[in-house]
Amino acid sequence: MSIFRQTTKIALWATLVFVHTACFNPTNNVIKPAIIPVPLSQNIQEGTFLINNETQLAYDSDFKSVALFLKGYIENGSKIRLKASEGTGKIVFIKDTTIQNTEGYQLKVSQQGISITASSPKGAFYAIQSLRQLLPVNFENNTYTGNEIGIQCIEIEDEPQFKYRGMHLDVGRHFFSVDFIKKYIDLMSMLKMNTFHWHLTEDQGWRIEIKKYPKLNTVAAYRNETLIGHYRDQPHQFDKKKYGGYYTQEQVKDIVKYATERQITVIPEIEMPGHSQAAISAYPSLGCTGKQIDVATKWGVFEDIYCAKESTFQFLEDVIDEVITLFPGKYIHIGGDEAPKKRWENCKHCQQLIKKEGLKDAHGLQSYFIARMEKYINSKGKQIIGWDEILEGGLAPNATVMSWRGTSGAVEAAKQHHDVILTPGSHCYFDHYQSTNTDEPLAIGGFLPLEKVYSFNPIPEELTTEEANYVLGAQGNVWTEYITTAEKVEYMAYPRAIALSEVVWSAPKNKNYIDFKNRLINYQKRLDVRNVKYANHLYEVAGKLDATDGNLSYTLEASSKGKTIRYTTDGTTPTLQSNIYTKPIQILKNTTIKAASFNDSSQLGNVFSQTLNFHKAVGKTISLNVPPHISYNAGGKEALINSISGSDTRLGDKEWLGFVGNDIEITIDLGKETAINSLSTRFFNVKGSWVHAPKRLEITLDNQKEPMYMNINVSPKKIINISHLFKKSKARIIKIKIVRAGIIPPDFAGAGNEAWTFIDEIVIN
Repeated sequence: MSIFRQTTKIALWATLVFVHTACFNPTNNVIKPAIIPVPLSQNIQEGTFLINNETQLAYDSDFKSVALFLKGYIENGSKIRLKASEGTGKIVFIKDTTIQNTEGYQLKVSQQGISITASSPKGAFYAIQSLRQLLPVNFENNTYTGNEIGIQCIEIEDEPQFKYRGMHLDVGRHFFSVDFIKKYIDLMSMLKMNTFHWHLTEDQGWRIEIKKYPKLNTVAAYRNETLIGHYRDQPHQFDKKKYGGYYTQEQVKDIVKYATERQITVIPEIEMPGHSQAAISAYPSLGCTGKQIDVATKWGVFEDIYCAKESTFQFLEDVIDEVITLFPGKYIHIGGDEAPKKRWENCKHCQQLIKKEGLKDAHGLQSYFIARMEKYINSKGKQIIGWDEILEGGLAPNATVMSWRGTSGAVEAAKQHHDVILTPGSHCYFDHYQSTNTDEPLAIGGFLPLEKVYSFNPIPEELTTEEANYVLGAQGNVWTEYITTAEKVEYMAYPRAIALSEVVWSAPKNKNYIDFKNRLINYQKRLDVRNVKYANHLYEVAGKLDATDGNLSYTLEASSKGKTIRYTTDGTTPTLQSNIYTKPIQILKNTTIKAASFNDSSQLGNVFSQTLNFHKAVGKTISLNVPPHISYNAGGKEALINSISGSDTRLGDKEWLGFVGNDIEITIDLGKETAINSLSTRFFNVKGSWVHAPKRLEITLDNQKEPMYMNINVSPKKIINISHLFKKSKARIIKIKIVRAGIIPPDFAGAGNEAWTFIDEIVIN
């Protein structure tokens, strides 16, 4: 329900882009309002209010902590010293219990003063975050030197769209300092995020002190070495350096207190029953075999999981007992994802429990495991959250589901009237690549650009209006297999976390990506002075090949409007003297296009580069007997003959099409009989990711009865290149059958499952 009683005050958002440019008074460093996330309504007015040493700050007693937060922010960022008290003043915090959304607020800046009105400290704190963006950016690094500051007169009425607005950080794969965790929380609070999901236990390291089980910190918190490069690189190599660390309970209390002061709830994640190899390394009796194992040194999913026996449940209950004393929030996250059942299926303890409880199988045992732990956690006054695998075998009675494998888990849970939090990999996994630039730092894979994050709608369309009420909100996830430093966490999380903040806070009617980018340019100045190493792809150039009526052309587009694109077609780097892009570039031969955005004096952003291998199949007709898998079909079937080769490293590249479970038959129609000399293509062969080169190719020309067979030899190479020479051949129709590798053999990742086939450009000359 809206917090507002005077709807006549609400200004139409459509006018805001215009008024953003109004009322700028450079004499007092007045900031043009460009608030992120965009408020529900804002009405910019004439004039400014001056803050100086004479300004009195007054507050309702319930708002003392947030009022003093604002006082500290202004005084730490400048020479201005405010007078603060309960009573009257020029900056006033007012409690209004008629505001029904506890996170909603009203912020009014007039020439006479500033009023912040809310029904709770949360709402008042979020008003401060909006006010903060009306102050000069150098307040963020304590370098404002003036004795007063002018603030643009404005009226804002605001409230969040969703009650859960979260960011996640995995400290199990890589460990980060207390100071950085606090910085991470600070950045969240500026964006009105209210939940920090702290992923504290993993196969690769246990990161929280548990006093009853000291080996969790002397053994489970440290691994002997760490994988170098990507998991799919074969053979695996390691750095041979011991790695680890953990947070003491006192450090945890300090971080939780710090977050609470910024209206952020910290949710700890204690993984179970899977992702528990580190704990089992410290206490082998927790596993099904009882054998000593090491903390994991590489990434992936491991077979050693918690054994479903009484001593294990006692261990986990003891851990929970210590954890809940540290985290005052409502939830404990218990993971529940990626728990292989092989150990359970061969364990006498687990099989006895399955029989005793009348469970169907190991999946039923997982449901029992989660439900039992939920019952214990509920008895301590807390509720559980789990990844969507906790749906398997039946959902625990009071569980909240965090849906990461798409949105189907959220839909299923909401229809069962369970609360859900959306965090699908497609829109919320910030460990994925965010640019197609070849110089992007190593990532796990996938492609999630800023605009796609911004486009996310956390409410699945399959839900009714009533069912949608169970959607609490959304969360951005930062998994750190390939994120080794705090600086890289920032690079991967920002600005995508900024886009997500607007997704979960702002009303859909107020969202506009072009306007968001304009405000983001301003917001990034705030990140600059806070020394945040964010990714900046706002000025990048993108390109697209067009093959209409057999005529090939290449279209360039700048990410930001109003910028000049300069380009070259000979592979040289563009400069201020290079051609200005005005229309699509005609492609008549092999071409390397390089382009960048420019203003009048310099280049903006990175250089875009695209090599086009012009060949006889480009722009022709292609058909497939089976569609590519939905997760690896971004470029469509035309990606196989569009003159563009895929990345040498990224399985998620749209130029690579991925298939599983079928042989692939590709038919290319050249339109008329054409002389052909060769056919070449290539396949990924990344066995660590379940991707295997096919067994063979069968090539058939329309004027030949028998196919030509090309067997593919097993090779350790990541990319297998295939080429066939024709002898004085002509054809219109070329058919290519790709015989898949089939079932993955033992001793390879994914053994027993179907291997994937990934194919790149098919070049015909």
